[in-house]
Formats: sequence, C-alpha cells, structure tokens
Amino acid sequence: MGGARKKREAGGPGGTRETAVFVVSGPSGAGKSTLVRKVLAADGELRFSVSATTRAARPAETDGVDYHFVTREEFEGMIERGEFLEHAEVFGGLYGTPRSEIATARAEGRDLLMEIDVQGAAQVRESLPEAVRIFVKTASPEELGSRLRGRKTEPEEVILRRLKVAEEELAEEPKYDHVVINDEADAAARRLHEIIVAERR
Repeated sequence: MGGARKKREAGGPGGTRETAVFVVSGPSGAGKSTLVRKVLAADGELRFSVSATTRAARPAETDGVDYHFVTREEFEGMIERGEFLEHAEVFGGLYGTPRSEIATARAEGRDLLMEIDVQGAAQVRESLPEAVRIFVKTASPEELGSRLRGRKTEPEEVILRRLKVAEEELAEEPKYDHVVINDEADAAARRLHEIIVAERR
C-alpha cells in the first residue's frame, strides 16, 4: 500500500481472495464501538477482531464477544509467547490483538475488522502495511469531552487524562488512509461501511 493510498475524509454518498484487514482507531470516546457494531450488523463478510484486555468489563460487555477479559498474568504470558499482532498499555490496562484473529477470518473467508487504540494501530501499520486504516473522531474536542462524561463510567480526573491523550492521538490523523467524523451515528456508520466496500473493490 505505502504512499500509493491517498487519505480522504469520508462524507456523503460517494472466487477466493485475500483477507482484507480494516483498522478502525481514534480517541477514546469518539464512538468507534458504536460505528463498528452497526457496520458488522450490515455486512456479513466482516469478522470482528476480538481483542484481549486486562481491564474490567463494562456493564454492557460480554467476554469473548466485546473482548477476551484476562488477568495481567495471562496477558503477559501471551506476550512472552508472541501471540499478539499488537499490544499496548492504555490507562493502566493492557490491550492486544491475538494473531490468531487473522487466521480465523481467512479460514472463514471473511475480512477482518479491528477496533483498536492509536498505539496499537501504529504497530499494525508496521506489521501489516496493507491494512486499511480508518480514523474516527468527533466534530470537535468539546464534543469528545461531552461524550466521555456522558458515559458516566469514570471519574473526572480520568476523563481529563483521556482528553490530554486525545490531543496527542489527533495528531496521528494524517497517517491514516481515511477519516470519518462521527457527528451522527447512523450517518457515520454508513460512511465507514462505504469505505470498506470501496476498498474491497
């Protein structure tokens, strides 16, 4: 892929094959999970890449579906055995994408959709340069703060720390192939799906 692929901002309408890998990333609170769920529901050719994490499950999350929830000891053992495509520590929790996810998607004849943090996306860029990288962000930093506070899952000091990290993550946007502004979930999910469909061609 390299420099041949041109980054664009998504907006409006616009036999056997190799498994394509789509990496959706962006600041915490940008709404990546919501968009990914909508796209997966609309596209049976996609398999969701289930990451492993040491953080506690949120109320609506299911082990093995949203994440593989493991202990820190289990996670560190997976690192030692080289089982991750990428892994990173974010806000005290370890996150990683098992290499087996790509093999599973290939065996199923489906494309792989990964939702990972910006640190992880940078590692994937090195190990899988052919992956299509899509950056999701809110219309403004103020909107990002509102969404994080609206989740009511973390204290204010953690939210402020996330917003500080988000500033650094937003600086990574030019390294992505596409950008989706999540202003309204259904419309943004359609834009994300349009990118995936176009890249398959």
